[in-house]
Amino acid sequence: MAELCDRHVFVIFGATGDLTRRKLLPSLYRVVTENGVADRTAILGVSPTEMDDAAFRALAWEALEEAGFEDVDAHAWCDERLFFETIAREATDYAPLADRIRAIERDLDMPGNRAFYLALPPVAFPGVIENLGRAGLNESGGWSRLVIEKPFGKDLRTAQELNYLVHRHFDEKQVYRIDHYLGKETVQNLLTFRFANPLFETSWNRDRLEAVEITVAEDLGVGTRAGYYESAGVLRDMVQNHLTQLMTLVAMEAPSGFNADAIRNEKVQVLESISGIDPHHVIYGQYTAGEINGESVVGYLDEQGVAEGSKAPTFVGVRIDIDTWRWQGVPFFLRTGKRLPERTTQIAVTYKPAPVCIFHGKADACPISPNVVVLTLQPDEGFEVRFEVKSPGTGGVESKAMYFDYEEEFQQLPDAYQTLLFDVMTGDQTLFVRGDEVEASWRLWEPILQLDDHPVYPYAAGTWGPAATNESLALWTDEWTMR
Repeated sequence: MAELCDRHVFVIFGATGDLTRRKLLPSLYRVVTENGVADRTAILGVSPTEMDDAAFRALAWEALEEAGFEDVDAHAWCDERLFFETIAREATDYAPLADRIRAIERDLDMPGNRAFYLALPPVAFPGVIENLGRAGLNESGGWSRLVIEKPFGKDLRTAQELNYLVHRHFDEKQVYRIDHYLGKETVQNLLTFRFANPLFETSWNRDRLEAVEITVAEDLGVGTRAGYYESAGVLRDMVQNHLTQLMTLVAMEAPSGFNADAIRNEKVQVLESISGIDPHHVIYGQYTAGEINGESVVGYLDEQGVAEGSKAPTFVGVRIDIDTWRWQGVPFFLRTGKRLPERTTQIAVTYKPAPVCIFHGKADACPISPNVVVLTLQPDEGFEVRFEVKSPGTGGVESKAMYFDYEEEFQQLPDAYQTLLFDVMTGDQTLFVRGDEVEASWRLWEPILQLDDHPVYPYAAGTWGPAATNESLALWTDEWTMR
């Protein structure tokens, strides 16, 4: 990246937490070193933890070592560019924080540009946002930007309340609602893939396509998140944000330009074109004991912190119909779950098969499989195009694939947080979720979330979810394209 960001102070609330250690500090170091902007950024950690600058720098250095950075430059960066301010959890006066920011700006010749990253539990968002506004930190001689982690609300009402609070103190142009899935290179390249290649875009419609599948599979169990999962469930945790974002990027119309508002306008249009979701097309599951990668694992009900007899779903499959000229009659199938056979995120776009097979009498020639475009977001980012070829000598027809692997072509790819953090620094909101988009997503899913009597089907760990999923979602074929 050749672009340089303005000189600024990057303030992290929750600076001693797990997200900061594992993701933010290593990603920030990559951003400033790979883009040559280390002298343009100062990091100020904020937390109720009692510690001074030296202790925070030691914590940061440990985090960088764990991430594989052991060079002298990383150590020097911690000592020269990192600072810390203790603020009590119940504090309502951020004047000391404002004073500390101004002192750093004076010492490092910063012009008053500030980014505030809320690496905090959602319950803490309102208080911090209110206090930032009360202290005047929402305005400065330069720019002020607010970065908010998901989840943004737990339903439509709470999302609207949080949006109202945010907009009391910050303009929408200052707000960056972060979803790390949108920082992945393949997600970003999806727009290039579609709109720079007429080969695909001219056939990306109801005349040529049979179905679209979006799968976000995890092989891990609930782990230490049982407390959160018991109240949130899989729909809030993954579908309302991650999978819905991916769906809008696949389904959106061409924007008027490659800029934040034009792209986000089209994403909102997709959500507003969905008249509703049939409850019969929503299938929940909960994993039972099984086997993952050759190892036996316990079921959800036996995980630590899970309530006895819990009905919290760990899997969901959904069918969505988008009522637009482009997509009428093309179903979108979304599924995600824990303790599935592998960790993967894929989008499969299946074309309609040839209307007539003319190869009868040839060995293994009919029926002909449809063409499929598969976009893999993780773990191996890339594209795959499946097509039919003649088998040498036999006269039969076989499905083969062409592959494009990002890492093979471009070597190491930037981490999703690395991409998004640099976008915050440069003021690019393209990959961040706008306020009306958040509300439109909650508006779509809230009727499903309000249903109390939905069945939760068991599925063995290491399988692809409940057996009832395929039939109940009215798949166009016997199996998902991605197994």
